[in-house]
Amino acid sequence: MSAPTLDPSASAPADAVTAEVTALATAAKAAARRLVGLSTAAKNTVLLAAAEAIEKAQDAILTANAADIARSEAAGIEASLLDRLRLNPDRVRGIADGLRQVAGLPDPIGEVIAGKTLPNGLTLRQVRVPLGVVGIVYEARPNVTVDAFGIAFKSGNAVLLRGSSSAADSNAALVSVLREVLAAHDVDPDAVALLPAHDRASVTALIQARGLVDVVIPRGGAGLINAVVANATVPTIETGTGNCHVYVHSAADLDMAETVVVNAKTRRPSVCNTAETVLVDSDIADVALPRLMAALRREGVTIHGDEDGMEPADERDWSEEYLSLDIAVRRVDDLDAAIDHIGRYGTGHTEAIITSDLAAANEFTKRVDAAAVIVNASTAFTDGEQFGFGAEIGISTQKLHARGPMGLPELTSTKWVVWGDGQIRPV
Repeated sequence: MSAPTLDPSASAPADAVTAEVTALATAAKAAARRLVGLSTAAKNTVLLAAAEAIEKAQDAILTANAADIARSEAAGIEASLLDRLRLNPDRVRGIADGLRQVAGLPDPIGEVIAGKTLPNGLTLRQVRVPLGVVGIVYEARPNVTVDAFGIAFKSGNAVLLRGSSSAADSNAALVSVLREVLAAHDVDPDAVALLPAHDRASVTALIQARGLVDVVIPRGGAGLINAVVANATVPTIETGTGNCHVYVHSAADLDMAETVVVNAKTRRPSVCNTAETVLVDSDIADVALPRLMAALRREGVTIHGDEDGMEPADERDWSEEYLSLDIAVRRVDDLDAAIDHIGRYGTGHTEAIITSDLAAANEFTKRVDAAAVIVNASTAFTDGEQFGFGAEIGISTQKLHARGPMGLPELTSTKWVVWGDGQIRPV
């Protein structure tokens, strides 16, 4: 069973799109109530079956993805976005393996977070429960469709997926497989639904569906995230925007600094944990800068900054993500200046220091305000799988509810369960 979608060849009136999204959200709300009763074993069985079904449907999925790629190439979409959109047999297997990985993770639902017995004999337990209906608004990457389903389903949530129009065919093929697997295992297929992707009204309808949708998570570039947060009436969790820095301290090992900086910039330039700025302590800059610049240029990186031989930098170079083989480089006077620069331009995602000075490392980790602060390693490690969480729904850069890579526990809330034996509260 596939989720209903609008005809992609024409844009429907906004009220029709809103009605469709409301219907899907209402169905998801009902499905979420039923998911609460599923055992861990039942959820794992579905996830493993979905992984197998995706592999069996590989040809259909790749055919759908080829249509998306052809349409995107004709529209002139940049190469980095095409790479995020493109599927191949290895990536399809990776998507399936992601579901298997989630199936092997501990189920957070029912976990007791805290508990005590009051003097009056009442027993209190704080336990993890699902959030309910989670909406995801995301760009380009079809793997997010399945990752979001897997992590939401294992944590007992229904999920409403609003992908980009560039991945419409790929997402539809994947969600069709997921819904068929749910139905085959007597689980309400409305636990996952794909929203119309060819009309922006579907985003507005999703993020304003108070009472039906419990939380919305935007996953993509700064424009998408800011638009969702600014217009949502449903609670949101901000993820993704990563203007990440690597500070090469005066006590840095330059072999380490070179290796880390190159990896942090070039491993996958289009993702949010990529380093976008390198700050080099002035005490070592005359030696470190030429070495770092040469290493980056060997990897095809364009360097922006205020030094000779760099592309001249303006305010945007310090404040915005490149998400490409570009990097901004600046020399700073000392640790305080590096922290001040990060405080001004950073987005609270990931910040790193390279140093052999323990005191400087501790000062940096204490004073830098970010979801992840890394000492002597690449910013690329800010990732749910790398942290041992399994799949992630995104990397939260806010401070309420969740911060950093969001795994299964971050898609839960809690409730208090109170047991008594007839106690009443005195007047």
